[in-house]
Amino acid sequence: MTQIVESKADPIVDGNAGDRSRRPVFVMGCHRSGTNLLYDTLLSAGGFALYRGYLPIYKILIPRFGHPRNPASRRNIVDAFLRSKGFARTGLRASDLSCKLLERCHTGGDFLRVVMGEIAEHQGAGRWAVYDPDSVLHVPRIKADIPDALFVHIIRDGRDIALSLTKMGGFRPFPWSHRSRGLLETALYWEWMVRTGKRHGREIPADYFEIHYEELVTRPCPTLEKLGQFLHHDLDYDRIQSAQLGRLSESNSSFLDEAPAVREHPVNRWKERLPQQEIAALEALIGPCLDECGYDLTTTLRQRLSWRRQIMAAAYPRFLDAKLWLKSNTPAGRLANLSALELSDPPDVN
Repeated sequence: MTQIVESKADPIVDGNAGDRSRRPVFVMGCHRSGTNLLYDTLLSAGGFALYRGYLPIYKILIPRFGHPRNPASRRNIVDAFLRSKGFARTGLRASDLSCKLLERCHTGGDFLRVVMGEIAEHQGAGRWAVYDPDSVLHVPRIKADIPDALFVHIIRDGRDIALSLTKMGGFRPFPWSHRSRGLLETALYWEWMVRTGKRHGREIPADYFEIHYEELVTRPCPTLEKLGQFLHHDLDYDRIQSAQLGRLSESNSSFLDEAPAVREHPVNRWKERLPQQEIAALEALIGPCLDECGYDLTTTLRQRLSWRRQIMAAAYPRFLDAKLWLKSNTPAGRLANLSALELSDPPDVN
């Protein structure tokens, strides 16, 4: 039975439930960890602005166009966002939002506060939350820009993540990476994401909470109760099940092409789908991180890593750290791909 590590965050930290109950929430975690599911669970609880768009201010817009403190960069950021699918989902008028962003947006946090604040006001909601798996990489920047931000880090068994992401194409950061090694490389990507998030969380323990996908799926009531205490938000399970917004009613599983019985049991798929040799290789590579996260290992004797895998295990985190730093702090960010924004023709802002 998997033992889940509980968050070390104190759920009551500021002595003022009224203030905390209105603070913005960032849902984050490695891709395929259940960020969509958790976010839609929060939205289904009520009290949050309903928004399912993409706001990659730190990942794409600032690296590509420059910091919004510069008026020209700010203009380019606003123009690009107003052409994105994320803006189309806000339900706001381009002219109104454009004026407010150009006037108030001097940091990435300003951008998020303006956009989400306008959505919340338009809907009469008292609070907003955003989800983006990659927020886990930008916690210090978000916290500097939005000091009252709360972070919920959802973690899922890295063996299931490796299986799911590999089915979708895997993670191969180097041009020479071979398809057959995608499972192990994807597992190392999971480890990097999880440890990055945990490291950032240790710096802000009062505003950081870890939730495990397996607990959310198999023990939703007690799991949501603890999360609700942290957020100071009523996460009533019956109300959530009644609303069932987004992924609660429409799965985005990477196993949609398989039998319903397979899709309905998303926990520990790796036990059924991976041969023992691959399980042993995964546990040899990311076993310490799995153990730190509270996941049991199946191998009693730790498999010794080959020299090539030792190099891979040492090189990948450094490569990913360097890539993130270059994108965030150098002109290399100008190469950021805008395709994820799904840009359309410029909107009429008159």
